[in-house]
Amino acid sequence: MDLVKERPVVAVFAGVVCAASSPSIVRGIKLTLTFLRSLTTSGKRQKRIDGYNEMHEADGADGRNDAYATLVDSYYDLATEFYEWGWGSCFHFADRRGGESFAQSLARHEYYLASRLDLAPGARVLDCGCGIGGPARNIARFTRATITGITLNQFQVDRANALSKREGVDHLVTVVQGDFMKLPFEDNSFDAVYGIEATCHAPDRIKCYSEIFRVLKPGATFACYEWCLTDAYDPANPDHRKLKKDIEVGDGLPDLVHTSVCTEALEKAGFRVLETRDCAKDGLLDGGEPWYTPLTPSWNPLKWPRFQFNPVMFFLMPKILRSFEFARLVPPGTAKTQVMLQAGGIGCAQGGITGAFTPMWLMVGKKPL
Repeated sequence: MDLVKERPVVAVFAGVVCAASSPSIVRGIKLTLTFLRSLTTSGKRQKRIDGYNEMHEADGADGRNDAYATLVDSYYDLATEFYEWGWGSCFHFADRRGGESFAQSLARHEYYLASRLDLAPGARVLDCGCGIGGPARNIARFTRATITGITLNQFQVDRANALSKREGVDHLVTVVQGDFMKLPFEDNSFDAVYGIEATCHAPDRIKCYSEIFRVLKPGATFACYEWCLTDAYDPANPDHRKLKKDIEVGDGLPDLVHTSVCTEALEKAGFRVLETRDCAKDGLLDGGEPWYTPLTPSWNPLKWPRFQFNPVMFFLMPKILRSFEFARLVPPGTAKTQVMLQAGGIGCAQGGITGAFTPMWLMVGKKPL
């Protein structure tokens, strides 16, 4: 395991260094303490990480597709606390424009997708694969739409609804447990549907998009950012095959597919395709940074999460976490989880650098009247 994780993982020691160096020292310390508390109450992490790794090692893509619900649920049981601590409540990427903060870049990326949906106040909207609801809360505040989020993972459901209540938007955002391969909603019941880097977990894109098509009202729009392999991906290149595998293991994916597979699936599900493009190729404005920058190494402790990926911290972090495990400050399996997530981040970063992978293949489709 030799690279960097997209929605970074937490190395507690590095996090404390970062918090102490940050202008928001108190907030950083609170986040670290909250993360540590959540780890100590999160159950049998060692058993879960071993079981998750066995699924990826024993089964090919077909086997993982058959067991996708268990695979994805197990992954987010392991990863959610790490994501929130290191990345925030919005589990996705965005390029960064000059003068933007990290959080502003994520929100702008969400608003751009929402702009494709023509949302009016009070519109009933579905967020497919909502995580802990960060994008749903941002979009609800921005549009005044009423958003229902769905996720397989019960821990994420509980965390999302608690955060929505704390932020005062629980009248606009509700998250439920469910499977977007079998949506628990009536036909023609939503004014819009979106997905942000989530339907990549689906074992069958046609079935996934067909379920979304079913619950959309006639004339309504679906928009999403998909994780995809691009035309630059070469299956004969061992480095490309490795980054694909690292992304799948480190990010809970049954199988990472080409952009053409997703576009064709959208059409076969019945949508009239309005737009498809790789937003990673849009070009950066002056002073901007590509989406994978947070996954590249830095020696500056103020540049978290990049600081954890420099060679020294990359070597030390698992050892620090194992020492915390030995001291019973965190449960067994925490270091293994961190290593797994870092490998996925490295795969993502290498995919971005080579252009073989994109986390922002934009697709917009309309359900005919």
